[in-house]
Amino acid sequence: MTSKDPRLSTESAGTAVLEHDVADQSGGTKGHEQEQPEGERGNQVEWTQEEERRIVRKLDFRVTGLLTLLFMLAFLDRSNIGNAETAGMGTDLKLSSSQYQWLLTIFYIFYILGQPCTLLWKLLPARIFVSCLTLCWGGFALLQASTNSWGGLMALRALLGVAETAYGPGVTYFLSFFYSRQELGLRQALYLGAAPIATAYAGALAYGITSIKGAAIADWRILFLIEGFPALVLVPVVYFTLPNSASTASFLSEREREIVVARAVKDGNKGHEAGLEWKNVMLGLKDYKAWIQALMYFSTNVSYSSLPVFLPTILTEMGFTSIRAQGLTAPPYLASFIVLVVCAFLSDRCGDRSAFIIPLSCIGGIGYVVLATCKTTAVRYFAVYLAACGIFPVVALSLPWVSNMHRDDSKRGAGFMLLNIVGQCGPLLGTRLYPKSEAPYYVKGMSVCAAFIFLVAALATLLRFILLAENRKLDREQAVQEQADKTEKGTEELVPFRYLL
Repeated sequence: MTSKDPRLSTESAGTAVLEHDVADQSGGTKGHEQEQPEGERGNQVEWTQEEERRIVRKLDFRVTGLLTLLFMLAFLDRSNIGNAETAGMGTDLKLSSSQYQWLLTIFYIFYILGQPCTLLWKLLPARIFVSCLTLCWGGFALLQASTNSWGGLMALRALLGVAETAYGPGVTYFLSFFYSRQELGLRQALYLGAAPIATAYAGALAYGITSIKGAAIADWRILFLIEGFPALVLVPVVYFTLPNSASTASFLSEREREIVVARAVKDGNKGHEAGLEWKNVMLGLKDYKAWIQALMYFSTNVSYSSLPVFLPTILTEMGFTSIRAQGLTAPPYLASFIVLVVCAFLSDRCGDRSAFIIPLSCIGGIGYVVLATCKTTAVRYFAVYLAACGIFPVVALSLPWVSNMHRDDSKRGAGFMLLNIVGQCGPLLGTRLYPKSEAPYYVKGMSVCAAFIFLVAALATLLRFILLAENRKLDREQAVQEQADKTEKGTEELVPFRYLL
């Protein structure tokens, strides 16, 4: 069975023509894009449904599974400071409200400065690069347990930001090397779903630790130790198991590696096995659609960054004890994970991102409006569910939408770099929206988050109409090309590219 539309799901078998890469004058490789005479074309690769399913299962376990586990630990090390604050860190270190906010902000300042590192995924061997990053962030997270001053904790939070900046944003880019565009949504959602799972785990763990009486060291120090150590254990696992690319994955046979590369051709993508092409990087930075997505990500991150680190404090201000507040953070995040996975699965099946991003953004915005205007504890806690179930799935769907926006890997890498340079400025605002002086309702902070999440819905709607117009233009261009090719004998089947809405 041969599929004529690369946008079909992977349940159909496929056929693709591989063209041999040629070396450029600088010694790198560049995908061959020009029409070649008959006989000089690459080999045609055909595969069955069962072969494709088997390959995807291997990729899910060996690539997505490992990267998801690492992101869960990275997000845990990033956001556990909120639980540490509720567990007594601020009291022991005599931190003011402003000093605590700076501990959150300094992480994102250095996180933003390191965003160009996303392109290193295209330049460095992944197993070495990720192993070094994991060693660094695990070590810095662990050392937070030994600090005795605000200055020491500031330094470690800054270093933690540098270590994590190249990992989290880069993984969504790296996954696009292995999966088709309509497989990416669910895989990236499972990867990003590690964020609410990590936050739920952090809340449950903090609840258990703070319930223990008579510990030899402070509860918040135990939190940093327990949550930082697992990353160090995984360093050798990453080094020996993570593949550098689809064509060098040792857990795939030679035929399976050929099929993975051919699937990218069938899907209309190019550049997976080539080096970084700076011309296409510049095209990606100039693409106005990438700037719209970057502004969407900025708006989402205002809420996404602040909810995990301030939720324990917000719950405490609702009247719950510190111990109960730690435990009550977990259920909203577990609920958001379920919503995230379901929406990502349906989005992949429908081939549509914005149809889910728009209503989810509205749900999150409504949650924040309720938090800003209502004073009843039960209703406000329900609104936390709305906020979490809106924000986390929106992030999980926004990132694969970037992957689907660019056909070339180098241009896609530039899109991710721009997305994160602009988008990660959102936490600089989000982490300063909840000063203690505005407790217990934090009306201003909730209102600002509501406004930005509604802005996400508006921008997603705008981008949807833009992409509809772009696809109609591509349809017309393809029709003209097909008409011209009817007179050419032996012309190969076109591989059309269309934007996923």
